[in-house]
Amino acid sequence: MTIIELDSASKAYAGQKALSDISLQIEQGQRVVILGPSGCGKTSILRLIAGFITPDSGSVSITGKLVSKDGRILVPPQDRRLGMVFQDLALWPHLTAKGNLEFGLKAKGIDKTDRERKIHETLDMVGMKDFSSRKPAELSGGQQQRVALARALVLEPEILLMDEPLSSLDLELNQALRKELVRLQEQLGITLLYVTHDRQEASDIATRIVTMKQGRIVSDE
Repeated sequence: MTIIELDSASKAYAGQKALSDISLQIEQGQRVVILGPSGCGKTSILRLIAGFITPDSGSVSITGKLVSKDGRILVPPQDRRLGMVFQDLALWPHLTAKGNLEFGLKAKGIDKTDRERKIHETLDMVGMKDFSSRKPAELSGGQQQRVALARALVLEPEILLMDEPLSSLDLELNQALRKELVRLQEQLGITLLYVTHDRQEASDIATRIVTMKQGRIVSDE
């Protein structure tokens, strides 16, 4: 089943084309990596899917439902059943690991008992249940990454978007977390769309690699 579809989507910033007539279909359960150099439009695709920006022309559909088209948002980001892990992780510095996960659950009106259960299960899944009371500054880079991943997964998204999340880590930790990410994706069966400029990272993670250059898709394999 096609879970994400971009149909002739284009986007410009201050008159400069970031995306040119992008058409892309992603099937449920795939691990798709968008590969390309800085400025090629990778992150703009994630932002279109997430609903942070709209296509100037063309459309975005999720699970067969039109969510944005020709500059209009038809379904807001919070209703798109997706999670996102940013390059800078964007953890709340004043909240503990548990608090970072709880924030989104509270916003969705999940009751306290269910919140506690979901948080415990998700932190355990990423190997962070013993660090739930620590704030981001008290965690290593790899631990912060795991918390950011858990924060996205605790909301049980159908789609997980990741924007170069491992780029700041040393190679050994980066490689270990690549394997962990693949394991979690296979365990949960979610659809993963991952952005990187690193070809080896793409090969280690992807079941499919979409290569971009200057706002266009140049290969899809």
